[in-house]
Amino acid sequence: MLLGIDVGGTHTDAVAVDRNGVAAACKVRTDHRDLLASVRGALENILGSVDRSKIRRLNLSTTLSTNAIVEGRTEEVGVLVSAGPGIDPYNSMLCRHFHALSGSIDHRGTEAKRLDQAEINAAVDGCLNAGIRVFAVVGKFSTRNPRHENAIRLAICRGEAQCAGADFVTMGHELGGRLNFPRRTATAFFNGAVWRLYNRFADAVEKTLADLQLGHVKVNVLKADGGTFPLALSRKLPVQSIFSGPAASVMGIIALCDITHDSVILDIGGTTTDIAIFAAGAPLVEQDGIHIGSHPTLVRALKVRSIGIGGDSALSVFQGAVRVGPNRLGPAVAEGGVTPTLVDALNAAGLCSQGDAEASRSAVADLARAHGLEPGDLAQRAVQAAAESIHEAVRELVAEINDRPVYTIHELLEGRRIVPKKVYVMGGPAQVMKMPIFRCFQLSTEVPADFAVANAIGAALTRSTWDLELFADTEKNMLFIPSLSHRQNIPRTYSLEEAKKDAVNHLLAHLGGLGVVLDNSEAQITQAVSFNMVDGQSTMGRNIRVKCQIKPGVAFRLTGRG
Repeated sequence: MLLGIDVGGTHTDAVAVDRNGVAAACKVRTDHRDLLASVRGALENILGSVDRSKIRRLNLSTTLSTNAIVEGRTEEVGVLVSAGPGIDPYNSMLCRHFHALSGSIDHRGTEAKRLDQAEINAAVDGCLNAGIRVFAVVGKFSTRNPRHENAIRLAICRGEAQCAGADFVTMGHELGGRLNFPRRTATAFFNGAVWRLYNRFADAVEKTLADLQLGHVKVNVLKADGGTFPLALSRKLPVQSIFSGPAASVMGIIALCDITHDSVILDIGGTTTDIAIFAAGAPLVEQDGIHIGSHPTLVRALKVRSIGIGGDSALSVFQGAVRVGPNRLGPAVAEGGVTPTLVDALNAAGLCSQGDAEASRSAVADLARAHGLEPGDLAQRAVQAAAESIHEAVRELVAEINDRPVYTIHELLEGRRIVPKKVYVMGGPAQVMKMPIFRCFQLSTEVPADFAVANAIGAALTRSTWDLELFADTEKNMLFIPSLSHRQNIPRTYSLEEAKKDAVNHLLAHLGGLGVVLDNSEAQITQAVSFNMVDGQSTMGRNIRVKCQIKPGVAFRLTGRG
């Protein structure tokens, strides 16, 4: 049996799932001051309905890292970079304690200029004296040779393996093999900024599981790319958990529906509506990486757009126009709040009866009288306004997608234009919003079974994924896998086919060491290039690059029900 928990902006949803379907499900209010209390409350509710001895895995989607960044609750980070010529490192300055060091590695991984040890020590001392205890270290070409990053880390740690000078150091080359210095710097910074907060949460999750006699359960955390990774690995790379909630929604719809056409997926929650687009049944991805605020990162993610329309979005009237969101000023009046919301409008329009429906009708009537409107008309116009806002956001997203190359989780679709044929709606208000959505889109609209907890189902069923990039330089007789800090000697005859096999084997071995056992069929080569390096008329060797990943997907599907 598999457990899935999705910590959302309004509710924390939990399910227990097996191949027969959903064995238990619940929703509890998310306590943003204590997310662990929400997780524990959801777990205790589920455990009252299932045999805990049959549970073998828990997948957790959490807003912790995302919220910390949005709300400014992150820790100060000392950022030390080595860029070299051709780029101004201060264009990537994200914090006060930012130090651009001399010294550089070139694109082949050769040291072009040595580091200045006195300069490094001065930068490290300045950070430590300011109370900085987490660091990010990034070299421009560290993915080809991490020598300078390792030397800087050694200075931060005062020469000791356990980091006597600092609590944690994010190494840029361990974030993946792609070359993009600004993205790598931002990713390393945010990883350090949320590291301590995330690890305290992870500690508490493990203690809670032990208290609930679930110490035997493997725990994974959802990533933004539609996969999971073990809790132990997430402790080192918490930045990968950012925006995992929308990923849970996408994987939930994959588990619940047979999607074959270009489609729109809407997850209408309490705070936001998450919008995803599928091309011929496959979700789209942000190939280059998501933006955190205005900063582009290397965090690969499913392409999802979130807008401020949800069940708890506040109603307002401006110059006679009825609006929904984007503000959330507390729960619906039906649930004890003081400001009428979309849920209250749905209650007042007679489309549902959630919580105290009479309180909803009274609150909507008060708002209507204050603006010279009829209560029923205001309620209907609010529901329509919500549907129209969602439709407009989808239209803009599709237009944006069709202006650039289309990447799915499996491949690049050259010259492909997305033309949605169907809309899938999930989330708490999905069923009552189905017809308003249909009237706006004029497309076949489907609400799957278990729509209210589809995101938790997606969390429960999402498989582990990871990727790595392998670089080989046959002139230098060197192979390097940045994310694993793995280097080995290779012969001059080393080939692209050998590189593909080595990449897959190292990826599977790495995950196997983390308790994730997969076979070769689960691995996918997504990029493989080899080109000759020429000096004059002579070929000096080959430069080889291979990228492989574990295919995103779900453990099994629950289609054909409901």
